Amino acid sequence: MRFVLGFDGGGTKTHCVLMDESLRICAQSRSGPSNPNRVGFGGALAAVCESARLAMQSANISANDVAAVCAGLAGTAQPDAQKKMRRLLIEEFPGKAVQVCTDLELSLESTGDGPAIVLIAGTGSAAVGRGAERQILRVGGHGTLLSDEGSSYDIGQRAASVSLRAFDRLGTNTELGSKILRASEVADWQEFQIRAQAVPDEVFPKLFAVVAESAVLGDASARELLHEAVLDLVGLVRDLIGRLQLNDGRFLFLKSGGMLGRYPQFDAELDRYLLEAAPQAEFGALAISPAEAAARMAVRLLPQASAVTD
Repeated sequence: MRFVLGFDGGGTKTHCVLMDESLRICAQSRSGPSNPNRVGFGGALAAVCESARLAMQSANISANDVAAVCAGLAGTAQPDAQKKMRRLLIEEFPGKAVQVCTDLELSLESTGDGPAIVLIAGTGSAAVGRGAERQILRVGGHGTLLSDEGSSYDIGQRAASVSLRAFDRLGTNTELGSKILRASEVADWQEFQIRAQAVPDEVFPKLFAVVAESAVLGDASARELLHEAVLDLVGLVRDLIGRLQLNDGRFLFLKSGGMLGRYPQFDAELDRYLLEAAPQAEFGALAISPAEAAARMAVRLLPQASAVTD
């Protein structure tokens, strides 16, 4: 029996699925972030290898039993990054078939066939879709410097900025600002800035929870931040619908990402605006997880398991 490894990696975690060639899931595991843009190629490789080790240990198999690997990682959309990550994985998994794609491609793979759009709302944000002619396009997802609007990172960064500006204006922290400092385990904004500059991926994304919980309690600034995020996320979907020319056709619409399913008020507002933006869409849920989709893609590599040259 041959086995494969499928990875879904982003800015917060890496999910691994160990599957046999009959498509039976044998083990699953999770490790740290594996977006090379955020943690570097060495950090991304370490997270992938750690999740692989945990999955193989759980299934009581060795690396010799694995015949193919597919890693869908955020931060590998550019050809050079994808090629470098693949080379590193080939070195780490010698003799295996290796494929590298983006995490967005995994989400789309999870929808099956036919026109579809997937909105990703997590540490980063993007919308990826497949049109009636099977063309695949992406909107957003270009990283925190120029994109990722509406993501947990973006919300956290905006919340910190708003709260710091309020402190400058008032000379004291707002309730939201105090919560942000406590959640970040710092004493003041100077210390916050030092920490945020050193490890932004550890600081900003987790502030989404602070903002969402404050919004539930009626904080006006927190509610406004979430509303702006909803509009940004829906804007990604609107743009992609237009580019794929799906305005008048039926298509499957799905959502994925760590921001979803945690705060009913946020989910409800997002769904309301999405229904207005895409009244022709059939809303559903991913049939399989992105990591399982990666493992299924790895199974398709098995006939060429000996062809691993770059």
